Amino acid sequence: MEIQHHRGLGNSKVVKVQSEEAWDLFTDQASNEGRPVVAHFGASWCVTSLSMNYKFEELAQTHPEVLFLYVDVDDVQSVSSRYGVKAMPTFFLIKSKEVVGKIVGANPDEVKKLVDASAEPLETQIVVE
Repeated sequence: MEIQHHRGLGNSKVVKVQSEEAWDLFTDQASNEGRPVVAHFGASWCVTSLSMNYKFEELAQTHPEVLFLYVDVDDVQSVSSRYGVKAMPTFFLIKSKEVVGKIVGANPDEVKKLVDASAEPLETQIVVE
């Protein structure tokens, strides 16, 4: 499976998910490695989602222990439906294939807190809507 980095940037640390199979592969591998996943569900037409791309990339650069995934809700509708994404952007913190944090909306400070929480024990749960 080829990894395509978000927005075509060669040094991007955000991986763009192209299919449901790719999502399952990435999340399975992260779970097996004990690595948290932070996923950004967005859309190319959504201005607020696009506005978060820079911050998301910045966080990915400074948190190499976390797997950062980008899912375009129009391209991978099955995964978006599975996670009940109804608004963009939506961010999830996933540990051991379980959602432990969720943020709906473009809130850079809360997304940073979500990423920072990825290092905390599994019992911690964050939901901001």
